[in-house]
Formats: sequence, structure tokens, C-alpha cells
Amino acid sequence: MPPALYADLTTTLRLLLTELHQSPDLFQTWDAHLELVAAGGLVVVKSKRAKGLVDSLFWGRAPGSSENKQLPEPTAFAAIERFLGLGAHLALSDALPEGAVLDEAFPHCAVKLAYRKKGAPKAKSLSMIFIGFNDEADALDYAERFPALPLVTSRPLMAERLHEWR
Repeated sequence: MPPALYADLTTTLRLLLTELHQSPDLFQTWDAHLELVAAGGLVVVKSKRAKGLVDSLFWGRAPGSSENKQLPEPTAFAAIERFLGLGAHLALSDALPEGAVLDEAFPHCAVKLAYRKKGAPKAKSLSMIFIGFNDEADALDYAERFPALPLVTSRPLMAERLHEWR
């Protein structure tokens, strides 16, 4: 079965994160944790708003380094935005099998996000692990080369730990 592509969801997520970054006053609450691995580097965005208080941390690690450094908020969000703006995305449906690792030549991002906009009837949440590609052909080629990866083949993904919007 061919893997599911996620251009629609990553486009929506990209717009939502841009809105959260640029207009946080539109949100009543949020809890965001994103970890992006790209080109051997790491970018982490952690931000939470609860009871009117915002607590955020942005940090990363340069390729080949073991030292974590604090990042400016715009730099961290720009890296996530670039990843979500790639031409195609696949998603994992479950944890990787024992001993398996994702190919570092392909950027990947774990996203855990829960939010409620002001006036919205309920909160929404998403928990996904995306792998980014230049285009659909690259994504499908990757899926063929790594058949042991637990890639999503049917949408919406609604597993216990990983899930699309609910």
C-alpha cells in the first residue's frame, strides 16, 4: 500500500504556527513541542500558555556539535517553517522498530501541539512525526527504499500516541 502524503496537513500546520508566532493573542491556550532534525542539526521549540502565562524555550545544536545553545525565537520558528514548506511530507504511524533510525539526509520533525483559539468551542491536538522531501517523487522513492519504516498508509492517523487533529 502506498504511503499517505501530508501536504494539506503540513500547510495548515505551517499557517497555524505562523499565526501562533505572530499573533499569540488569538489563542486562549497552547502547548507546543517541536523537534526538528535537519542537515545534522537540531532545533527545538517549546512554548506553552496556560492561565494567561507564557513559558517558551527555543534551542538548538549545530551540525556536528554536542553543545546546545539558546536560539532566538524568530530563528527557531523560521527553521520549522522552512521544513513545513517543503514539497512533500510522509509521517510515521508508530515508533520506529528496535534499532531503526531515520536517515539524517532527510529532515524530520516531531510535532506535539495542543491549542484552543479564543472563542473556539474546544481544544485541538496533534501528535505526529513528519519526514520532509523536495517533492512527491522523492517521498515515494524514500518509502520504497525503507519498507520497514512504519509509514502512514491510511488517513486520518488516529493511533494511541500519534494522531492527526482531534
